[in-house]
Amino acid sequence: MGWLSELSARKHGDDVQKSNQLGILAFETAKTMSKLVSLYKSLSHDQISRLAREVITSQGIAYLNSMDEGLLFGLACAERLEDLDKTATAVAQLGQKCRDIGLKRFDLVYNELKLGIVDLWKLGHGSKHVEKKVQKMEKLIAATASLYSSLDALAELEISERKLSQWKHKGPSMQGRPNFQLFKEKLEKQRKQVHHLREISLWSQTFDKSVHLMARVVCFVYARLYVVFGPYVPVLSSVSLRNLRPSHQKEILKDSPAQCCIIAQLMNEQIHSHSGPIPTTSNSKLRMVRFYSRKSVFFLDEDDDLGDRKVSRSNRVFHAAGPSTVGGSGLALRYANVILLAEKCLDSAESLDPETRESLYQMLPENVKSLVKSKLSKNVKGTEDDQLLAVGWREALRGIMGWLAPMAHDTVQWHLERNPEKMKFDLKPTVLLLQTLHFSDKEKTEAAIAEVLVSLSCIFKHENCMSCESS
Repeated sequence: MGWLSELSARKHGDDVQKSNQLGILAFETAKTMSKLVSLYKSLSHDQISRLAREVITSQGIAYLNSMDEGLLFGLACAERLEDLDKTATAVAQLGQKCRDIGLKRFDLVYNELKLGIVDLWKLGHGSKHVEKKVQKMEKLIAATASLYSSLDALAELEISERKLSQWKHKGPSMQGRPNFQLFKEKLEKQRKQVHHLREISLWSQTFDKSVHLMARVVCFVYARLYVVFGPYVPVLSSVSLRNLRPSHQKEILKDSPAQCCIIAQLMNEQIHSHSGPIPTTSNSKLRMVRFYSRKSVFFLDEDDDLGDRKVSRSNRVFHAAGPSTVGGSGLALRYANVILLAEKCLDSAESLDPETRESLYQMLPENVKSLVKSKLSKNVKGTEDDQLLAVGWREALRGIMGWLAPMAHDTVQWHLERNPEKMKFDLKPTVLLLQTLHFSDKEKTEAAIAEVLVSLSCIFKHENCMSCESS
């Protein structure tokens, strides 16, 4: 009877395994996992090179945000760290459902890692080792995303099945009709697909396996973050990575040895803003954007004040924008939509209709409306000169939109990526807040928007006159 007890033990083991499976929590787990993979990819050699050589030095950021590279790299690091902290918190919450005691205490492990108590290298976080885990996560995310879509499709088919069943009872028999048989076959095929995807996706993975997989990558991303951005957060890097030898740092950056050279020099503490071709309306030649200090982004305690506001640990970068910035005034998304609508009007072959013009105008705050009126009145006085210059205005306006519109697009994208209501499994690196209008100097941004709207008005006014003369 030994075989019977062995079979019973095996069955009990299978039941325990099933009770520890993610099941419906697979989708939230995949969401967390995709954020982790996105963070991992954001620290690749290509992405760091792009950040240093394209993003930080882009015209829009230089004109409206800051030319202080040290500050901008610090903001990039702080935002990535915030995202990692949120991901680590989600992993720790899943860890509470694990059977392994070590995984249940992942929150403590992560905190000790940040304090420099844990020797990261002893955990075995080599570059190749982690790359394999990331590839495994990508496969699980893809399968879980397919399961999510397949379940939606199955739900729709089952609704149709119930409707057909009601019709069958009310009307003549439909069992023998070809269309009904095809539908039944399609439904059965969809159910089999869902069953298969449940087997190969996170749905059938245990909490322990999933958390173990993510926990390793969280620790590696943390180490990589501070090896890459170390010069810009010297206090944190010296504390959190004091157990990481230089040879180990090279291993973490194995695929990108030049990264430490790309991000190399800490700039001045003051944050100056240069408007480029767009002048400020004040008399001062050089204005300082009122970000709060670099240190405040990294080292505030949970209940510390930032100015007159309480700041949560997970939103420090967002609240680092002072009142003289677009984001600090709560206007980033509003101004982004104005710029995008203006871009649409510029690209349109048709003239600006009164309804669109009114819609665009009503999106503006009162001070910007006044600024636009003032600029328009000056242009009306110099009509003859304006007509001579109007032919080149469209190209000149395209030049301004060339650096202003990307920031507006990134502003909208940043908000879309952080919409908690949508189930997304995107693995691409997310847009950084410094790429948006959030930290832009409010006065300069408003001057740029006013210039765009006045130019649009003059362009369409001139083109309408030309069309009237030709007709």
